[in-house]
Amino acid sequence: MIDLKFVRENPDFVKASQVARGENPALVDQLIAADEARRSAIQAADELRGEQKAFGKKIGQATPEERPALLEGSNELKARVKDAEAAQAEAEARVSELQYAIPNPIQGAPAGGEEDFVVLEHVGEVPEFDFEVKDHMDLGEALGIIDMKRGTKIGGARFYYLAGDGAWMQLGMLMLAAQKAREAGFKVMIPPVLVRPEIMKGTGFLDEHDEEIYYLERDDLYLVGTSEVALAGLHQDEIIDLSDGPLLYAGWSSCFRREAGSYGKDTKGILRVHQFDKLEMFVYCKPEDAEAMHQKLLKLERDMLAAVEVPYRIIDVAAGDLGSSAARKFDTEAWIPSQNTYRELTSTSNCTTFQARRLATRYRDEDGKTQIAATLNGTLATTRWLVAIIENGQQADGSVRVPEALRPWVGKDVLTP
Repeated sequence: MIDLKFVRENPDFVKASQVARGENPALVDQLIAADEARRSAIQAADELRGEQKAFGKKIGQATPEERPALLEGSNELKARVKDAEAAQAEAEARVSELQYAIPNPIQGAPAGGEEDFVVLEHVGEVPEFDFEVKDHMDLGEALGIIDMKRGTKIGGARFYYLAGDGAWMQLGMLMLAAQKAREAGFKVMIPPVLVRPEIMKGTGFLDEHDEEIYYLERDDLYLVGTSEVALAGLHQDEIIDLSDGPLLYAGWSSCFRREAGSYGKDTKGILRVHQFDKLEMFVYCKPEDAEAMHQKLLKLERDMLAAVEVPYRIIDVAAGDLGSSAARKFDTEAWIPSQNTYRELTSTSNCTTFQARRLATRYRDEDGKTQIAATLNGTLATTRWLVAIIENGQQADGSVRVPEALRPWVGKDVLTP
């Protein structure tokens, strides 16, 4: 949720952010006007309540002869207070509606939509093959490590089985990520994958991604698309202690996405699926520390990608592709040989105080005053990484080289058909 004080003091900045995102800048003026109306409504209601309290004392001091007329006036005043409180509630609801409608103001992200990202760096050498390149599904089926046909039979389109060495490769990748996270000071968590509506809304995923989310109507619960959601709700309505530095969590969970609107995109294989596993980093920190923490998360992602030996690039995601919660986001995209292009493997987002304000997660500053915390997130490993690992590691005979860092779990240097 956007900070009202910040909007009042920086309306032009917020409007510029709206334009960069492709959103409506007029919402900023509407919010400022609604906030002024809310404050006027609060003042009017407070004055009437004060008048009502004073009138009550007057009735208590009145003679029996005076009371009937005063009681009649009291009923009239009571009705006016009720109307004023209703107007206050309506004004507050309008402010809240507009606050939820305006996404987080961007911080350094390039303007534009999905295709307007800026490439910051290329890392690693794109492999050159002297044989016909196969995609991860052809390789995976020949190796017996991915079974899409039976996954579809059981769960429908975009479901799959990881089998044998494929399962061990994913487990090894996630264990390696968990180890790296722990070494970097993160507390590893296995969080709930079902969350209440207020938690999903608090993270910003119901603002524009509700079609992507599985909803269990009978239970009024949502399946998470990332453990970011459960970790963001971990300290809802709490005052956390940041006196010794940021709180660092790494959530390992299965994740679920409907992939609505993605029909025709990446329908083959395990790039876009309905269920996958992920190790997600999540940080609570003071707002002034958020930018440095963002770079720390990016470095951890870089270290993990180096360990699985895939070439990749880092992009600065454009404002219109950030999602409502992020002020800035860096994606790492691995080279996918069969597609002759880069595809997203990880992202890390600085959400500033946007999520924590919605979820009422605060900390005490040096003066003992409560302040809104900042939150950040970043992916350290997920199922779709297998696509890049398998395709970049393929060899002429259809075998696939296992990255050295994963061999202790897979138990092999090379997977053979």
